[in-house]
Amino acid sequence: MNKKSLVIKTVIMVLTVYLLFFLQIPYYVERPGSAVVINDRVEVDGQTDQSDSQYMLTTVEIFKATPFSSLFQFLPYHSGVSEIDLLGNYEDYSAYRNLQRYYMDYSIDTAKAAAFNEAALPYDINYEGVYVMSVSQKSNFFKDLKMGDSIAKIDEKSFDNTDEFIDYIANQSVGDTVTLSVERDGKSVDISGDLVLIEETGNPGIGITLVTQSSVTTSPEVVIDAGNIGGPSAGLMFSLQVYKLLVEDFDSSLEVAGTGTIAENGEIGRIGGIDKKVVAADREGASVFFAPDDTISSEALEENPDLKSNYETASETAEAINSDMQIVPVQHIKDAIDYLNTFD
Repeated sequence: MNKKSLVIKTVIMVLTVYLLFFLQIPYYVERPGSAVVINDRVEVDGQTDQSDSQYMLTTVEIFKATPFSSLFQFLPYHSGVSEIDLLGNYEDYSAYRNLQRYYMDYSIDTAKAAAFNEAALPYDINYEGVYVMSVSQKSNFFKDLKMGDSIAKIDEKSFDNTDEFIDYIANQSVGDTVTLSVERDGKSVDISGDLVLIEETGNPGIGITLVTQSSVTTSPEVVIDAGNIGGPSAGLMFSLQVYKLLVEDFDSSLEVAGTGTIAENGEIGRIGGIDKKVVAADREGASVFFAPDDTISSEALEENPDLKSNYETASETAEAINSDMQIVPVQHIKDAIDYLNTFD
């Protein structure tokens, strides 16, 4: 083999390796993540859970695929999703991650409120407006609003909750001019623009997606450290850990995992990727897994006859992987508390 042929073959080999293993494509793979112990991540009045039991939140890992790693989607409990389906209106994965962090912040607040509510202890929710998560290119505010901006007032009017915020806008007319009081990087600025028609609802709107900005004040003080984990699905497990430190230390050495959003009133909501979270919890040796027992509407079933509740999917996954975990259906934080009390 002459030197020129060797160089060509080497270049082809290097290029092939790069294209297969290193070139990222607009595609993501989701797979079982981890079950993270939260005993030392939740503090009530400076104290953490020192009991023998372990409480774990569960995650789904998402990574951008290469041509080779995209084949992982065919492995059990792996799935692929296109970049446009995952990111939606967001420009890149960094913006998507910011959204997930805002969701986590909100879920931490509702977890505190749900735990104090169930413990019949007082707490204060301070509504601070909404965070801007994305701005439609059709919005008249497209050039002026940025992701992460906080809208505290509209037309100098403040609100007690996000529903009031949305209702105020919906009761205006397309083309009306509104002035937003926006906080950005510690500074306040007023931004004015005309409302546009939101095609999905038929109502006037600013042309943004948003999440609630609020804070919960409690006594004793609660501090929750989610680390770099995002999304709203840790709400149930955080609220259980707070309640456990507030009211009672369930007398057990259980390793408890679970998932589910939590509302202020303690209701538990559906989440995505529960099959992958069951696999993650089983790998970490959890003995109990709390799964949202959500109700599937007849309309949703008509559109997707194969749709199942989180609990049904979790139960089927545990059986398929021969897990010894007890899959426990929960619709309210009280359901989880009642179950844990059976081990006293």
